Amino acid sequence: MESKIRIGTRDSRLAVWQATLVMEQLESAGHPAELVFIKSEGDIDLVTPLYAIGVQGVFTRNLDAALLSGRIDLAVHSMKDVPVQLAQGLRSAAVLPRADPGDLLVLRNDAAFLDDREGIASIATSSLRRKAQWLHRYPNHRIEVLRGNVNTRLKKVALSDWNGALFATAGLDRIGQRPSSSLVMDWIVPAPAQGAILVVCREGDEHLRVACDPLHDEPSAACVHIERTFLSELMGGCSTPVGALAEIREGKLHFKGNICSLDGKTCINVQRTVSLAAAADIGREAALELLDQGAASLIQKISNSLT
Repeated sequence: MESKIRIGTRDSRLAVWQATLVMEQLESAGHPAELVFIKSEGDIDLVTPLYAIGVQGVFTRNLDAALLSGRIDLAVHSMKDVPVQLAQGLRSAAVLPRADPGDLLVLRNDAAFLDDREGIASIATSSLRRKAQWLHRYPNHRIEVLRGNVNTRLKKVALSDWNGALFATAGLDRIGQRPSSSLVMDWIVPAPAQGAILVVCREGDEHLRVACDPLHDEPSAACVHIERTFLSELMGGCSTPVGALAEIREGKLHFKGNICSLDGKTCINVQRTVSLAAAADIGREAALELLDQGAASLIQKISNSLT
């Protein structure tokens, strides 16, 4: 009898939902599996802003260590949390079909304040990307730090005096917690790989790689690869305020990306549409275009302010 595949996951409701989806698909293909819960550094410290605790891999490092030590056989991650360069000894086993990659504003009351671009309001988020893009549009708004899992953050919003808070659409939808009092922020460029789920295994573990093949969605994998290449070429990590979105529509690859200063005063954008045959290098080419527009000095300023 085949031994159970041990699937490592954080213990938040969203992480468990994602890992359970992987477990159920493996079991339906005849591979017995079980979940193994592992706390991440990002789950332990719920006060410090993510950029201040070294966000690069803060939600994935402990799972990577468990995988490399043999405590688990697979790790399931929200792909936007995964460093562009996987830990040595690990490889991607599958990228699941991507959910809505966008961002939502969860409101406390009404949305009238959004009509006044020069008005004053309070918006909560722990994301430097969301903060920077929001301040670019609403320069007089105050940004509050919001940490914790999805349910914790929703409760904090309800108990606060903020006007609203920003969330990833996929996270709320997956656990059925998308409030009716929420608005799609389609002008915000999402984080690279937002809405995608990544399954990771050890290099050389061919049995598990083959077992995960049916879970893999190549169009989703191709799009998030372009976005993460864009991020990598900009020398950015999860804490850099870089947005990127690649989508396949009507037989073409549509890409948009940006990087904004932390105060939102400067935002450099790029947008391209190419044939699928020409899509492989679009992430690198778009990043080089931003660098030509002055992104390098902006990145240096951001790096200096975060160290």
